[in-house]
Amino acid sequence: MITKKLIALAVLTLCMTAVQLNAQDLMDMLGDDKPTTEYAYATFKATRIVNGQSIENPASGVLLFMISHHFGQLNSGAYNFFGLDKSTIRLGLDYGINDFLSVGIGRSSFEKSFDASFKLKILRQSSGERTMPVSVSWYSSVVLNSLHWQYPDRKNYFTSRLSFTNQLLIARKFTNSLSIQLTPTLVHKNLVPTAKSQNDIFAVGFSGRYKITQRMAVNAEYFYLLPGETADNYINSLSVGLDIETGGHVFQLYLTNAQPMFERGFITETTGKWSKGDIFFGFNISRVFTVKKPKTFKNG
Repeated sequence: MITKKLIALAVLTLCMTAVQLNAQDLMDMLGDDKPTTEYAYATFKATRIVNGQSIENPASGVLLFMISHHFGQLNSGAYNFFGLDKSTIRLGLDYGINDFLSVGIGRSSFEKSFDASFKLKILRQSSGERTMPVSVSWYSSVVLNSLHWQYPDRKNYFTSRLSFTNQLLIARKFTNSLSIQLTPTLVHKNLVPTAKSQNDIFAVGFSGRYKITQRMAVNAEYFYLLPGETADNYINSLSVGLDIETGGHVFQLYLTNAQPMFERGFITETTGKWSKGDIFFGFNISRVFTVKKPKTFKNG
């Protein structure tokens, strides 16, 4: 009698289990799973595309150290070893305060300039439950020219040494290989040489990245100066480069017609012409250091 009861209980348990499994399969078929949001990542490999800023920030709690270097003009001839005897350098530090905000400081040998900046993520490209076709960030910087005062007939105000740049970074990762960025830009100079010179200069940047291998990509950027006195007297900045990722480092090798490495300089004060060989060979080397591990930090 006991054996029959045990057999009946076992059969009943198996039947209930089968009913539960069938019900779960039915719910899965009906799509009971909640939709998820997938965000685009690694739209660009570094925080700079070439000279200009990319949509990327250092991760939260990460300190990024970047060395930027421009040699002299290639057309300077064999006596200057085609520009390699001369150099302009910038050292920069950028820190990710959180997933959306980073701050940075830098020092350039060009005009002995100091710069400070922040970059704020506004929108992230995504698909799924939340769809956003582009990523958008805001970038602002201030540059201090610390050269000896060059205008003896003018009073040396501290504010006269300052210039400001504001940019909207609008990027889209179309495929795993192709990314494009549009960069509307406003540069303001507190002091300009003449009454006809522009204090406010508008420009638009066009940038792209094409990934050719898992660790290498080709980059290009072009900044178009909107018509005005500055556009009449300076040249639009054009740069092409190659990104090489080695793990903790990203090497960026490039050619550009701009000598400065901060926004006011290479966007509004470029004088080199590609057609005349006024080309500077340069590179960026970046290294990241984890200062503060986030709660979701994963090794590797």
